[in-house]
Amino acid sequence: SVPAVSSLLSKEQQPAFVKEVQAEQDRLRQHHAREQSERNLLALHQARANAAAYAHTPQTPSWLGTRVVELPSLEVLLPYIDWTPFFHAWEMKGAYPRILSDPQRGEEAQKLFNDAQDMLQQVVHEKWLQAKAVVGLFPASAVADDIALYHPETHKPLATFYTLRQQSAKPDGTPNLALADFVAPGTAPTDFVGCFALTTGLGLDARVAAFEADHDDYKSILLKALADRLAEAFAEYLHEEVRKQHWGYAAQEAFPPEALIGEPYQGIRPAPGYPAQPDHTEKQTLFNLLDVESRIGLHLTESMAMVPTAAVSGLYLAHPDARYFALGKIGRDQVASYAARKGWTQEEAERWLGPNLAY
Repeated sequence: SVPAVSSLLSKEQQPAFVKEVQAEQDRLRQHHAREQSERNLLALHQARANAAAYAHTPQTPSWLGTRVVELPSLEVLLPYIDWTPFFHAWEMKGAYPRILSDPQRGEEAQKLFNDAQDMLQQVVHEKWLQAKAVVGLFPASAVADDIALYHPETHKPLATFYTLRQQSAKPDGTPNLALADFVAPGTAPTDFVGCFALTTGLGLDARVAAFEADHDDYKSILLKALADRLAEAFAEYLHEEVRKQHWGYAAQEAFPPEALIGEPYQGIRPAPGYPAQPDHTEKQTLFNLLDVESRIGLHLTESMAMVPTAAVSGLYLAHPDARYFALGKIGRDQVASYAARKGWTQEEAERWLGPNLAY
């Protein structure tokens, strides 16, 4: 904003301008606080009393522990690509393939799609990128709102994934969900949980650097967008392999790859940082458990971003009733409970859960 910058640079205007902005922000902050305090939140003990009570009949995986999966070719992923988010990344709103015939955007979308297809063939056949994953399947149980994982042989505690519970008041019969509800409860392993981390970005940085050195920003952005789409396709492909083979709880599943975009299958793969569990630091537990960095070269930054960025990680939950949901706003009582369970201060918990705080 030119007027704002001018006011900040002017010795005469700056004090009054800063004071005006601070007053406006205080007003907005107070208004926001009033709105938040009026939200209809349950106390944490009430939300827990309204937890989902699902029946559990666990399916034992065909193996337990961890395995590295490396694709010899990216070609197997092509049928699993969801192209709609690709166009969204270029600020072209519309669903694939309809966007290709859109009266306003169709011609531009088709050109972009053709360029993407040409580059994708190079990526696959010239092996520009590598796809690697590490998958873990472990005995597990839900302990209150958290998910405990155990050693496959000794059944000693191995790791805990901390989950958060919806606190907004629900209509009669609708539970206040936490991801732990989809795992059988117990103080010993009574169920199983999977976890994974994958990347299709190995080799990406060098290619991007070469394009940028040639001042070809278009190809640089195009390749990064394709790497992201391949990572999501790998996540879809790998989840299918887990459901049908590694875990085997949906061995008879017969959906074509293009149908998987709509997630018609049993089970979910929730990821830290997404609506059901907005705490990105849960990735640390996952990465430590699977020894991700040393096994496939994927690592976390201080802000919990995955590098290479063409990457996906998360849990596998197999329960037939498992579904994605949004946590929504949570109260001070749940933040305190979560901080205590994770060994955090209240301030640390509030920093990582800021957008979900109802106070």
